[in-house]
Amino acid sequence: MDSELTIMAVHAHPDDEVLGTGGIFARYAEEGIRTVLVTCTNGEQGDGPDGVKPGEPGHDETAVRERRLAELRDSVAHLGIEHVELLGYRDSGMAGWDANGRDDVFANVRVEEAAARLGVLMEKYRPQVVVTYDENGAYGHPDHIQAHRIAVAASQNLHDKRGIPKKFYYTAVSRSQFRELMERLREAGQEFGEGEMPPEDFGTPDELITTVVDVTPYAERKSKALEAHASQGDSISFLRMSDEIQRMVFGSESFVRVRSDVAVPDEEDDLFAGLR
Repeated sequence: MDSELTIMAVHAHPDDEVLGTGGIFARYAEEGIRTVLVTCTNGEQGDGPDGVKPGEPGHDETAVRERRLAELRDSVAHLGIEHVELLGYRDSGMAGWDANGRDDVFANVRVEEAAARLGVLMEKYRPQVVVTYDENGAYGHPDHIQAHRIAVAASQNLHDKRGIPKKFYYTAVSRSQFRELMERLREAGQEFGEGEMPPEDFGTPDELITTVVDVTPYAERKSKALEAHASQGDSISFLRMSDEIQRMVFGSESFVRVRSDVAVPDEEDDLFAGLR
């Protein structure tokens, strides 16, 4: 079991697994690599029926949780993810939302407590590759930032003790590609999502990106997985965009290599470079 090639991605909510890592999950599963998804929260602060937002009449956290976990099961089936582990924490909501103040939401759980639980899973699966968000959680969401914190803590602790994982990555969105995407959307008269526009400096500076994986053959699976999360309007907005835009969004996935115990090229096209 120790020698079985394994990748683990640590995500905050049901649906986060698709855009940044859905392609690598599908690719590596097809290649016979063991795939493990850890989802930290149940997504209670997501949209309810007919797009009802938290705090609005008719938003039922229990119903939202049940639906989002059901959608997650459908999504991972499309991506071929072999193992799904739910930490089961309560969704904290976006930065500034009322839910942020609750003691029981994920963002307010002690990092040591949640990292210990994640560490048990890392020891169980012994992944050579672990992927999570950067320090800003990609875009500042409290749960993404907390997922980053616990993944860093758990992986560092286990690496010091057992040398697990061998490679550690942050997901990334190329800043130049994101600007190109926004320009294409403007030209097509389309909008980005249904909420606030990302800041002008959104994304990872291109020079920091170490790894770009071509997942074009798995774009349709990513699309199907995203479609499975139909209750979340912002998440599935890409499915309403042109084929050209979808190819840009679904065709590759980028990462920043934070640590590697094996010799690797400066620019990788495979998260398992140096491991096989």
